[in-house]
Amino acid sequence: MSIRPVRHLSTAVPHLEGAGVHLQRAFGFDDPSLTDPFLLFDDFRNERPENYVKGFPWHPHRGIETITYVLAGTVDHGDSLGNTGSLGAGDVQWMTAGRGIMHQEMPKGDESGRMHGFQLWANLPASMKMTEPRYQDVTSADIPVEVDDDGTAARIICGEFWGKRGPVDGIAAEPSYVDISVPPGKKKTFKVDAYRSAFAYIFAGSGTFRDASKPFGILVEKEVEGEEIQIRDMSGDRTLVVFDTGDEITVQAGDEGIRFLLVSGKPIKEPVAWHGPIVMNTRSELIQAVTELQNGTFIKPVQ
Repeated sequence: MSIRPVRHLSTAVPHLEGAGVHLQRAFGFDDPSLTDPFLLFDDFRNERPENYVKGFPWHPHRGIETITYVLAGTVDHGDSLGNTGSLGAGDVQWMTAGRGIMHQEMPKGDESGRMHGFQLWANLPASMKMTEPRYQDVTSADIPVEVDDDGTAARIICGEFWGKRGPVDGIAAEPSYVDISVPPGKKKTFKVDAYRSAFAYIFAGSGTFRDASKPFGILVEKEVEGEEIQIRDMSGDRTLVVFDTGDEITVQAGDEGIRFLLVSGKPIKEPVAWHGPIVMNTRSELIQAVTELQNGTFIKPVQ
């Protein structure tokens, strides 16, 4: 077994999206090879309704899959296929845009006005860019939760984890998407397929991810007046951790525990031509998509 070292560490940055939704972007519109097959990850967390109620009005998608996971509040959605619904706390929607779909998402807060959710974009390989659109709505009750003897809990949204399989299936990148909570002070190791890209996104508590060759919780060691001191390197809320190669990741939870999303998927390793919510392989394909959007032929009839 080889523990994956941390390849990249960063904090999500404030961003305005949709009709003025205030969110935190962990990655997106940068180097897609860093998190291939995943293109973008947003944390839309807010307690001020005026910062999210205008939502994400009708907009196009092509060539990708979008994954929306709601923790608090609700998200009403609709699309050009005629699908409508509402995602509540703990619910997930996995939408395959394929050859093209128009979509809207309108968040609403809970009784205290709080809204919290995540959206992840997964790329589609060239062979599936123009596949027929579809979506999967999964309720919180259908998502298995496994609890280990030490209190570590895992909500398994997609893929196989601890012998259980999440309810979302048929996804091109064959991803694993798990919501993990580790109790305070616990050290925990999780298996990750060695051939997959993997990242963690911390959204509560703090902790340290480390290579086996590096001691946990220590960034620098030095002597001051004859005494050795330790400077802790604890990653906390809204931190993105991108892992290098290996087949395990290990986390040391901080004093308040840690909760994070652990996501992995098969890299596509294809060229990316990107214009907002439209992701193709070549510039000519991108120009064609934008032209179709402008002349009203973007949405294709169901075959």
